[in-house]
Amino acid sequence: MTVRSLAEAVERTAISSPARGYRFIRDDKFESDFFSFSQLEERTRELAGCLQSLGLKKADRLALILPDSDQFVLMFLAALRAGVIPVPIYPPTGLGQLSGYVDNTRHIVRKSGATCLMTTSLIKPLLGGVQSACPDLAHITTFAAVMEAKAPFKPVDIKADDIAFLQFTSGSTNRPKGVILTHANLLANSRNILEEGLASDPQTDSGFTWLPLFHDMGLIGFVLAPIVYGIEVSFMSPLLFLKRPSSWLRGMSRFRATITFGPNFAYALAVKRVRSKEIEGIDLSRWRVAGCGAEPIRAETLEAFADHYAPYGFRKEAFYPAYGLAESTLAVSFSRSVPTDRVKASVLWSTDEAVACEASDPDALRIVNCGKAFDGHQVQVFALDDTRCEHPLADRKVGEMRLKGPSVSPGYFEEPELTRASFVDGWFLTGDLGYLADGNVHICGRSKEVIIIHGRNFYPQDIEWEASQVEGVRKGNVIAFGTRGDGGDREAVVLAYESAITDAAEIERITKEIRGRIQEVIGVMLDDIIALAPGVLPKTSSGKLQRTKTRDLFERGELTRRRSQRETNRVDQVKEIAKSQLGYLKLAVFGGRKSPKN
Repeated sequence: MTVRSLAEAVERTAISSPARGYRFIRDDKFESDFFSFSQLEERTRELAGCLQSLGLKKADRLALILPDSDQFVLMFLAALRAGVIPVPIYPPTGLGQLSGYVDNTRHIVRKSGATCLMTTSLIKPLLGGVQSACPDLAHITTFAAVMEAKAPFKPVDIKADDIAFLQFTSGSTNRPKGVILTHANLLANSRNILEEGLASDPQTDSGFTWLPLFHDMGLIGFVLAPIVYGIEVSFMSPLLFLKRPSSWLRGMSRFRATITFGPNFAYALAVKRVRSKEIEGIDLSRWRVAGCGAEPIRAETLEAFADHYAPYGFRKEAFYPAYGLAESTLAVSFSRSVPTDRVKASVLWSTDEAVACEASDPDALRIVNCGKAFDGHQVQVFALDDTRCEHPLADRKVGEMRLKGPSVSPGYFEEPELTRASFVDGWFLTGDLGYLADGNVHICGRSKEVIIIHGRNFYPQDIEWEASQVEGVRKGNVIAFGTRGDGGDREAVVLAYESAITDAAEIERITKEIRGRIQEVIGVMLDDIIALAPGVLPKTSSGKLQRTKTRDLFERGELTRRRSQRETNRVDQVKEIAKSQLGYLKLAVFGGRKSPKN
């Protein structure tokens, strides 16, 4: 089936696969609402008419802050059908750190030039300061209000190279940037993922996901690509997964799902926090694809998961380690099972060359093989100073991963200088350090995060992994970084970790063990080790640790004073809500804009 746009895909799939569709799970008892693809087509056509009645036209931007998966999916697809460009924004997870959330939302709305923001009645009172600071934002409305704006849908001519939506990056290294994704980008990557990568069959495959829909893995991987191919998907809340990881496994069994994806930490959490009595009687034998990506992949994590759940029918061969990023729409490459390359760690760190070695070598470091680039795409490795992409490096030489192909974004929205710097002669400069071995992608880290000591490059992910193996350290909640804040002649190496332990003697034991392990295994003397309470390390909306922000907090002396993201501060809440209401008042009195719809 050939389609020009996702809007057309919604219409075609409603005809070709009318009975299959999307299931939206409400609770851990798996109570749910089901929308067939024919129902989705009907509902999104109605909602597209509602958006047009608000005055939204083709290419206008619509910011979406909708925590409920069903509302988000319906409105996102409706916007696509109306030719309106949706801009997903993550919802607040609580009232803690509210000022930071409002600031980030303000940044995205302003950068995108959104003229309308759609949210819920609970979130809307917090956003007055956003609207007052964003001159293009004429409306803040709610999903319920738009539902009432009945109007016939006027079909829109949507072309393949039209912008489908803006995917703002997570901001793990800097302020979020609006990645332009066209309909052609999305259709090409959907084919790469489902046809070439996973060899999916709509008749036998079905998806299950808890991933947030305001980020690319959840949105593209489980909403947009499946609707192109008519694959059924069940959606569960990310908060439900974090509260009870067993619900992921029980859902895979309950709905006989075959495809799911998750970051490395999800598989680790499913081993650590799931009790056997929670999963009695589950059957994971139909689990065909267990994708892993979005953060550094550890073979040890995946192997532990495979061993743990083998008695329930899970097979190690189901793993699909993946490499991807927002600027390549979603995925660049997949591999199968858990293939790893063993290289000499000391050589890698000192010469940036991945020299293969035997598993028995005490210097061996395991790096996960993420497979070859999809058909029609190229991945090459270049030296960082090769800004014109003229001289690809040889196999097993570490450099910057760069890629080109039909899935690669045209650039960043309203960021011409950044686009010129990052997209060169068709190549996208990823900022990811890695190497190719027989054409297979191996990722080592981010170029901006490498720690350099006496001319040797050390990858913080390796330091963090070793620290995570110490008992008492919260796995996946460790950040290592280099700093010259003291003005010394070399980078000082700092490691911050979270622990639920509060006993001073135990913290001292953990810190001593970390220091010894890192020195022995990595060959790095840590200059400072900081123990923090759970939830203190800053993370992006997608759960990625923010290494750059952590370093900045440390250099300002604020890291140890930082409150847990889970903690609330009533004074800050009151201040932020008051500022929001003041923003709405200023608009009403002085704004001169259309009144926001209630």
